[in-house]
Amino acid sequence: MPLPNNAAHGRRWYLRSLISLIVAVSVSCLGVSLVFLYQTMRTPVNQTEQLLVVTPGTGAKNLAEQLVSEGFAESGWSVIAWAVLSGTSGTFKSGEYLIPGNTSPAQILGKVSRGDVHQRKLTIVEGLRFSQLRDRLKKEKALTRAAVQMSEEVLANQLSLSVLSLEGAFFPATYFFLLGDSDTGILKRAARKMEKELQHAWDMRAPNLLLKDPYEALILASIIQKEAMLESEMPRISGVFHNRLRSKMRLQTDPTVIFGLGPDFKGPLKRSHLKKDTPYNTYTRGGLPPGPIALPGRAALNAALNPLSTEDLYFMAKGDGSHKFSKTLEEHNRAVKKYRR
Repeated sequence: MPLPNNAAHGRRWYLRSLISLIVAVSVSCLGVSLVFLYQTMRTPVNQTEQLLVVTPGTGAKNLAEQLVSEGFAESGWSVIAWAVLSGTSGTFKSGEYLIPGNTSPAQILGKVSRGDVHQRKLTIVEGLRFSQLRDRLKKEKALTRAAVQMSEEVLANQLSLSVLSLEGAFFPATYFFLLGDSDTGILKRAARKMEKELQHAWDMRAPNLLLKDPYEALILASIIQKEAMLESEMPRISGVFHNRLRSKMRLQTDPTVIFGLGPDFKGPLKRSHLKKDTPYNTYTRGGLPPGPIALPGRAALNAALNPLSTEDLYFMAKGDGSHKFSKTLEEHNRAVKKYRR
């Protein structure tokens, strides 16, 4: 039997009201959930700077679990929901990330999605021997070790370097790298940088030098690098060495003697050492030694090829980082007595 019109109308009104209530409650709950999600993902959890390593193939679920376990987020579901809603899910890039203190989970997801990986740095300082550079590379745990396990001959071939020794072959500078990069990559960049810097210095050299080629300039620059404590004195020290080469005098520089005595020598340097003949002893042999003794920087390279015009033939360390320069042996001997005392 059909319902009266007023009864059917009441039922339809009731159903519409119920549906409206359900929709209103759902929208309200969704709104509350979105507000909670926003607050959760925008509130920093980590208090201190930390590193985050994202491995290849990491998805939203795995990353969410990792962020929670490593103290970058409090809720895994909120990370997943945010990744889906923000469109970053599926765009995560592997690598090492430096996360500053008080970084929100949302900011972390953005960083990983952009691939804003942490660049580490390694500084090669002037004056290092190759053995010391190798030791420095061994201590850098973030690098993949390959070069440190090769002989010099194999490494030179690997780096396409046609030199007798790797001494002096790498330019001192700061090099940036990513976690897992190879140490040979650092050395290759440093070698190319040295070739470029040396060629530029050679192209800008002063006229009428006795140096025959860029390699001889590299040798002299390495000696200047070890002798000079002050960059401002490098051109004058270079002037002394050029005067000696021109006058057929022996260079008589202690750093070459020390290098020739080998890596086990710890000092102090004695008169007996100066008399011990090696290919690098510039007290017993004339001219330049057969190869560089250290890594010279740009200032030493430029000084070697642009010596100061001077009549000085001697210099003596004063003990404060500077040197006393002399034109004659008599003047030099007086300086030796004064400053050694």
